[in-house]
Amino acid sequence: MAHFIDRRLNSKGKSTVNRQRFLKRYKQQIKRAVSDAVGNRSVTDLDTGEKISIPTRDISEPIFHTGKGGKRETVHPGNDQFVAGDKINRPPSGQGQGAGEGDASNDGEGQDEFVFSISKDEYLDLLFDDLALPNLKKSQFDKIVQHETYRAGYQTDGVPSNLDIVRSLKGAVARRIALTASDRRQLRELEAQQNALEEEHQTHTPHYAELCHQIAQLSAKIKKVPFIDTFDLRFKNYDKRPVPTSKAVMFCLMDVSGSMDQATKDMAKRFYILLYLFLTRTYENVEVVYIRHHTQAKEVDEQEFFYSQETGGTIVSSALKLMNEIVQERYQDSDWNIYAAQASDGDNWADDSPFCSELLSKDILPSLRYYAYIEITERQHQSLWREYEKVAQSFDNFVCKHIQSQSDIYPVFRELFKRTEQSNTQGA
Repeated sequence: MAHFIDRRLNSKGKSTVNRQRFLKRYKQQIKRAVSDAVGNRSVTDLDTGEKISIPTRDISEPIFHTGKGGKRETVHPGNDQFVAGDKINRPPSGQGQGAGEGDASNDGEGQDEFVFSISKDEYLDLLFDDLALPNLKKSQFDKIVQHETYRAGYQTDGVPSNLDIVRSLKGAVARRIALTASDRRQLRELEAQQNALEEEHQTHTPHYAELCHQIAQLSAKIKKVPFIDTFDLRFKNYDKRPVPTSKAVMFCLMDVSGSMDQATKDMAKRFYILLYLFLTRTYENVEVVYIRHHTQAKEVDEQEFFYSQETGGTIVSSALKLMNEIVQERYQDSDWNIYAAQASDGDNWADDSPFCSELLSKDILPSLRYYAYIEITERQHQSLWREYEKVAQSFDNFVCKHIQSQSDIYPVFRELFKRTEQSNTQGA
């Protein structure tokens, strides 16, 4: 009876490599499923795992099979219904093989969509894949800690996908040479003596028989040395090292005025939760400043920002003035990368909108890396949007986006923070 002994070091996660390979192979289909799923989640449930459904046709493997054309004879074992020459009727439409028009059938078969679960980490990795803070100036090691993966030699253990076959075989050859060098040298000497006796036609002497016996023993001993052993295996080693970055702060400005109904506030909160998860997932120690405003603006903590019920009229400039004051007081150092994200329904006191445009153009945007304005409304744009559009034409670091429904949030979010070549460029 054959016995199989599992000597793998990662025996508790035998399918980890296969799972990673599957996620990599079907990354686009999984990302589409994640994008569809994020819009259906509650505001407080954006950082958990997810069940992903992929159509079976997208994961089917290519196969070789006989084409539909031509004539051929086949043998079906156990056939007791047909004989040679019988004509088989074409099956009716609708054979239980998925959605489609036609009558239902009592035969035929099909396959449901492939459904599997992904973990919280896998979900967030896919959710924020290829996203980055725009125009981040990387100048020094300070506060934000980003890491890059690099090759760091070899190690004697690891996952099968990191196995270096050539390096392992070289080690196996060196081990076999080291273990059998003296035996091979002795074998060559014995074979030389054997050849000498054969040339002298002394093959029937006791000495010749003894030589043959010793040669057979040495050959068997050499063959017992395994071709490759676990000791020979070498795995590529990868390590992480910090890369030059700089300090960053994100200002979150949310309109909580009376014109913002609960559905609009929920969409704004959903956007900010995505932003918070993205920052904490991608960067370490990014500072976040939360500002809520109606007629007055106030800096609040995370709990009050998302759950406070305070409301009132609408003066957007109050939030911009408070943000400018905080920047001048705490983030005036040129090493800071300053970002801002503002969410509103666009409703503002008409005389205040030009003042907002002036504040942005003269005081705020010159010192910011990026400013994203999100207007959440199904109505026509009002004066604030029109003033902000004028600002966007003059400043490349200012972007306006429109969200009409919950399904627009994630696509707009990805568009705002999509990784570009400029995002990866290191500043002076």
